[in-house]
Amino acid sequence: MKQNIAAQTPLLNPRDVDFLLYEWLNAEELTKRDVFADHSKETFDAALDLAADIAVQKLSNHYKDADANEPTIQPDGTAKTLPATKAGLDAIAASGLTFGELPAEEGGIGLPSLISKAAFAWMQAANVSTTVYSGLTLGNGNVIRSFGTDEQKRLFLEPMIEGRFTGTMCLSEPDAGSALADISAKAEPREDGSYAITGTKMWITGGDHEMSENIVHLVLAKVPGAPDGVKGISLFIVPKYLVNDDQSVGERNAVTLVSLNHKMGNKGTTNCLLSLDGATGYLVGTENRGLVQMFQMMNEARVAVGLASSAIGYTGYLQSLEYAKTRVQGRPVTAPTGPQVPIIEHPDVRRMLLAQKSYVEGGLALALFGARLVDDADTAPSEEERTAAGQLLDFLTPIIKSWPSEWATKANDYAIQIHGGYGYTREFNVEQLYRDNRLNAIHEGAKAIHGLDLLGRKVPQHGGAAFGALLGRIEATAARADKVDELAPHATALRTAAQRAVEVTMALGGTGDPALSLANATSYLDGLGHVVVAWLWLDQALATYAEDGTAREDAFYRGKRAATQYFFVYELPKAHTEFDLLAALDRTTLDLDTSVL
Repeated sequence: MKQNIAAQTPLLNPRDVDFLLYEWLNAEELTKRDVFADHSKETFDAALDLAADIAVQKLSNHYKDADANEPTIQPDGTAKTLPATKAGLDAIAASGLTFGELPAEEGGIGLPSLISKAAFAWMQAANVSTTVYSGLTLGNGNVIRSFGTDEQKRLFLEPMIEGRFTGTMCLSEPDAGSALADISAKAEPREDGSYAITGTKMWITGGDHEMSENIVHLVLAKVPGAPDGVKGISLFIVPKYLVNDDQSVGERNAVTLVSLNHKMGNKGTTNCLLSLDGATGYLVGTENRGLVQMFQMMNEARVAVGLASSAIGYTGYLQSLEYAKTRVQGRPVTAPTGPQVPIIEHPDVRRMLLAQKSYVEGGLALALFGARLVDDADTAPSEEERTAAGQLLDFLTPIIKSWPSEWATKANDYAIQIHGGYGYTREFNVEQLYRDNRLNAIHEGAKAIHGLDLLGRKVPQHGGAAFGALLGRIEATAARADKVDELAPHATALRTAAQRAVEVTMALGGTGDPALSLANATSYLDGLGHVVVAWLWLDQALATYAEDGTAREDAFYRGKRAATQYFFVYELPKAHTEFDLLAALDRTTLDLDTSVL
């Protein structure tokens, strides 16, 4: 990639992106697969450079303006955003990167998910509020591509690929929140094969705006006589405007913007309460299969949230690093009468910088590893490899979403602290970055939901095969690290933590009491998440050694090993704290008398 981009604006470190893609995840190997045979490192770099250019020129330019000037509702009842937001969204669409993973014959670029996600990370780091419109459009389009009819693809997917339409996901309702089994939106069948959709949808990101010709909503609703709970949910395409046979926009559908939600962050994105009053909808797939189909978009969005969290944390880290190098304040304890020094000379500032580095580079590695699993699940040479990659991706998705949402946000917290009093002011980006990132612990399911998913569903799924595959990969990395003197102690620590995870998992599974087993599922998510990221850090550290076993000694590689050292000394022990709590089968929250709160 272009190495001068970081000098223009501190978003991501292009050297690190190159390392993760080419030296660690071996992106070039993907070009040996038939589906990516037309690509090369040069075409991959071109896509990444294009994304970085858009990030710098079309997205970062209105990052603060969009925060200070939130979307408004116009007299005609529609939402209006800044002109620069539309210009940024148009630039992403024109680049082809929104649907960059689609084959060329379908209007895409045919990029691997690994490269596409790395490109999106640049744009998310620059301005997540604008980039999210494109991300949701991609996820929406992928659902229609997977489950829609040919006619639905022609009328709704093709215009999205062309950049004319945008897309949303409409799941939550004011009284249901994340409890989708309790949604009340109804879908009444009509004689022409369409449905009349009635209900209210809440927290709809991108739910209304003037930036595209049309907005294609994917709406969860229940048909008459549907089974109770999630088994009775169906999925419908509900466009803001009806679409004519020639793909032109027709009359307004009965989808009304009731209000805009005003969040603490992502203020440049419209977030809507929508009312559907007999709106025309078109069934996707078959009735009562809506949540299964929507899970494709939800899981893609969860990986996107983890990627966005890492990207937002990353730019905050780089901005606080630059500040720490130039802000002169205080003196070393060894020279109390000497001149003041840049604050990076103070050990506690270095601690916070190293912590940020370990969180954000670790989070980006985690998200990109997930993207590589997508490519392997789709295109690996053997069915066995494809199945194994898909199962591991499914297992890791709760961690990919939740770990960066927690720890990259902590990095943003440290970035504010390093800026001192200035960190709380709007003159610097770090307070806004924190506000933007704090939302990601809620996006695509609150953290607790993902803990329950991981421990209650993903661990026992496929007879524990995915968990076993993860443990096998951890051991393979540890075995390689055994042969490197500097890394051998980390290999021992990683094995110990992984074994502790196994012991705790077995203990929780043997209680015979689901409520007790799952009471502290969030602690399980935290503990296992730290083990996974420690593994990825050790694996990265191994990539900093030459084939003959000698350590590469330039500052970048030494920085990778320093972050690995930090993570194993400061962070991995936190996993044992969580595992100790879990092993105790603590009933504090289960037995709590809520009247004492």
